Amino acid sequence: MTEPDGVDLIHLEDADGDSCIVRVTGRFQPEVLTGHDVLRAAVLAHASFVDARLELYLFQHDLDAWKQELSGLAPGTGASIGGDRGLSLSIHMQEDRSLGVTIHDPDRLSAMLWIRPPGNWIDEHHDRLEQVQQTWPSEVLETAPMTYEWRPTRQS
Repeated sequence: MTEPDGVDLIHLEDADGDSCIVRVTGRFQPEVLTGHDVLRAAVLAHASFVDARLELYLFQHDLDAWKQELSGLAPGTGASIGGDRGLSLSIHMQEDRSLGVTIHDPDRLSAMLWIRPPGNWIDEHHDRLEQVQQTWPSEVLETAPMTYEWRPTRQS
């Protein structure tokens, strides 16, 4: 079975052409237990002052947290994805429902975009999340426990 070219988890775009897209492109390490359920994604940011393509790796708990934060998003609140391992993407909804999108990659770029998405974008993004989860479902139930027994060596 071949994987699709990509599924947009996040696709924010406005009439001015400013956009931020998080496109999931596949599993990080297919067939490797510890990397099979880690998803590889490209963050595509475009505005008059930036045109960037950055990498993001997503764990299943990132998708679960994104779903929860997206459900609670309202004016004056925010949602984020990534961050504890490198690139982070944060969305803050303003009172006028426009979005401040902050992309921070500690090794490459920090940028903030202002995007005014269409009114139904949150519902659309729940559908996008579901499509990502259906395309790349979690398959690793539990990795084998790692046990180490330390025994001091005797020296004569």
